[in-house]
Amino acid sequence: MALRVVVTRRVPDPALELLAHSGVGLWVSPQDRPLEASELRAAVAGADAVITLLHDRVDAALLAAAGPQLRCVCNVAVGYDNIDVPACSSRGVLVTNTPGVLTDATADLAIGLILAVTRRLGEGERLLRAREPWRWHMFFMLGASLQGKTLGIVGLGGIGAATARRARAFGMDIVYSGRRRAATELEASLGGARYLELDELLESSDVVSLHCPLTAETRHLIDAGRLALMKPSAYLVNTARGPIVDEAALADALRAGTIHGAALDVFEHEPDVHPGLLELDNVVLVPHLGSATIETRTAMAVLAARNALAMLRGEEPLTPVNPAALAAPAPS
Repeated sequence: MALRVVVTRRVPDPALELLAHSGVGLWVSPQDRPLEASELRAAVAGADAVITLLHDRVDAALLAAAGPQLRCVCNVAVGYDNIDVPACSSRGVLVTNTPGVLTDATADLAIGLILAVTRRLGEGERLLRAREPWRWHMFFMLGASLQGKTLGIVGLGGIGAATARRARAFGMDIVYSGRRRAATELEASLGGARYLELDELLESSDVVSLHCPLTAETRHLIDAGRLALMKPSAYLVNTARGPIVDEAALADALRAGTIHGAALDVFEHEPDVHPGLLELDNVVLVPHLGSATIETRTAMAVLAARNALAMLRGEEPLTPVNPAALAAPAPS
């Protein structure tokens, strides 16, 4: 019997063709929407590998529904906060993700959001589309320049570092925070980037860009207290995960002038957006577009497919999250 690979929602064709040509039994959800929990459990029954997307919750119930033959869950994303990794590890199920291939696309978007919020591009476009009368003058829709300003990177991983490199081209100085200090070579390549504790970074940065993973420790990392530490002239940008920011607190801070503006690509209760944010002009909102280029989304899906096929062939996966799971005994 052919090994069974389940793809929980359609992904770019090159990934599906790679799987189909490998000879596995391939099932792709016919629904162009996230599957409900019951649908997802039914779909994965008997699967040897499951290719998931960030909206799929992989928990103990889903693993039990899949059965003891399940070898891997291959997430088409860098983040894997939708997956109960300890539950997978306890059952000997490998988890993989797709780092690297979306670094440039997400960093590009982070810089785009920084420019959009500091130069008030969203406000300007809304004004024109509303056909509001306007005339140029010296004080019309003034924004803030980036040259000589400080960019605070929260999480100097691949995407954070790529964003910092781009910001250097705009003449920005880089400070960063994270679990540990980066290599001195990386700091030097970013113009002498300085490591700061998070609170000090928030106090000293003109723009704060979030690039940390969502964990129990980073959920609501940016709350009312942390927003109050920022400069009244500062901007917050989030291209990481929505729940890192307390959206209600952010809406209050933007409305009160605690900070000057914000730009968000991800949301706390995605796809819903806090209504307080929708009412404000000093926030740029885009619908999770960080990796949304044809090239990047294709590369992500192909990497997930290659991870699945490697596991099914008994080969080393390319980007394992929990490699120790390979040594764990499968549940009886």
